[in-house]
Amino acid sequence: MRVNITLACTETGDRNYITTKNKKNNPERIEMKKFSPRLNKHTMHRETK
Repeated sequence: MRVNITLACTETGDRNYITTKNKKNNPERIEMKKFSPRLNKHTMHRETK
C-alpha cells in the first residue's frame, strides 16, 4: 500500500527528496518543510507526480 513519491521545492522547483507514503491514510498531496541545497535554507516541499 506504500508508494514512492518525489518532493519538489515550491520556490525553485528542484526535486530534492524521495520518500514513501501510505495512500490509504494520506490520499491528498503531502507538504513538508525540508532543506533546499540551492537556496541553503528550509523551504516547503510538495509532492509531485
